[in-house]
Amino acid sequence: MRPALLAGAELYRQSSYGSGHPLAIARVSATLDLIAALRWCDPAQYRVAPLARPDQLAGFHDPGYIRVVQRAEQRQRVPAVDRARHHVGANGNPVFREVYRRPATSSGATLAALDWLDEPGVVYSLPGGTHHAMADRAAGFCYFNDAVLALRKALAGGMARVAYLDLDAHHGDGVEAGIGADPRVLCVSIHEAGRWPHSGAALRPAGTRVRNLPVPAGFHDADLRCLIDAVVVPLLRDWQPELLIVQGGCDALADDPMSGLALSNGALWAAVAAVRDLAPRVIVTGGGGYNPWAVARCWAGIWATIAGHQIPDQVPAAAQAVLRGLSWRHRLGREPPEHWFTTLADPLRPGPVSAAVRDLIAPALDGGP
Repeated sequence: MRPALLAGAELYRQSSYGSGHPLAIARVSATLDLIAALRWCDPAQYRVAPLARPDQLAGFHDPGYIRVVQRAEQRQRVPAVDRARHHVGANGNPVFREVYRRPATSSGATLAALDWLDEPGVVYSLPGGTHHAMADRAAGFCYFNDAVLALRKALAGGMARVAYLDLDAHHGDGVEAGIGADPRVLCVSIHEAGRWPHSGAALRPAGTRVRNLPVPAGFHDADLRCLIDAVVVPLLRDWQPELLIVQGGCDALADDPMSGLALSNGALWAAVAAVRDLAPRVIVTGGGGYNPWAVARCWAGIWATIAGHQIPDQVPAAAQAVLRGLSWRHRLGREPPEHWFTTLADPLRPGPVSAAVRDLIAPALDGGP
C-alpha cells in the first residue's frame, strides 16, 4: 500500500451555503469526524488544506472574476451586473459568509496535494471536486475549479501525461472546458445522461482525449464495474499518466436525492481501488453528495480504500455517535434508516449490465487513449 495523506480544514465545520440549499449539510467535517472515530488516520497522515492565493487561482480563473468573489465575501452582496455575468449570487451559487474562502480552500487542498506528492503516493483532497466552475463564472455550486488548477500546475511543472476521472453523477463540464482540449490530458467522465448541466454526450470531441460516458437512470453496481473494467482501466493503462485525479463525488448513490442513479457506496470504493495504482501520483477529491449520511459513510470508505483499512460490518459506538449527530433539514431529506447509523457499507446493488452501458464501450476505446 502506497503512502496516503488526507487533507481537510476546520473551515467546513461552520460553513454552509445557507438553509434550504443542498449544501446546507455537513460533509467534510462529518467525514473527518467519522474517520477519527474509526481511528483510521494517524496524525502524520493529516494535512490542513491551505487557502489558495489569488495568483494560484489565476492559473485558470480570470483575475476580475476572482476579485468579484473576494468582494462578494467582504460585502455579502454582488452588484447586478456581476451577478448576471459571473453567476455569483445566482443560479444556485449563493453569497454566504465564506463564499471566497471556502472554494479557495477547496482549490488550495488539491493544489497543495501536488506538492505533498513529491514521491509516489495518494492524497485524498476531501474539500476538492468542484468540477463545474468555469474560468469566469460560478456554476453548479462551484466557484473555483480545483481539478483544472491542479492539472494545469502539473503540466506547467513538466508532466507530459496526466489523467482525470470523474465519478460524479453530473458531467464534469468545467474540467472538460478548462483543460479537455489539451492533448496531454486524458479526461473521462461517467455521469447520468440528460442530467444537469446537460452536456457530456458520448460523442468524442475532435482532436481531444475526452471520453464522456453518459449512463442511464438506474445505473447500478454491475454497470459501473463494467465501465471501469472495460473502458477506464484499459485507457489508463495505455496512457500511463504521471498524475491521476479522481473526482469522487457520491451523488450517484441510490440514497442521494440529486440523481437517478442507483449505486451502492461499495461500487465507488471498488472503482477507486481499481484505478488507485494506475499512476504513480494520485489525487482523489470529494465532489457532489447531498445526503449527509451517504456522503460521510461513502467518503470515509474511500479513505479506507486509499489507506488500507478494513470496512467493519458494524461501526463502533464512537462512529455511530457521529452519524447519529448529523441532520438533514431540507425538503429532499428523509428519515434515516437505522443502518445509516450502524454501518458504512450499503447493500450491494447488482443486476445485468444494461445495453445502453455496453453500447458505450466500443466508441470509448476506438483509437486508444
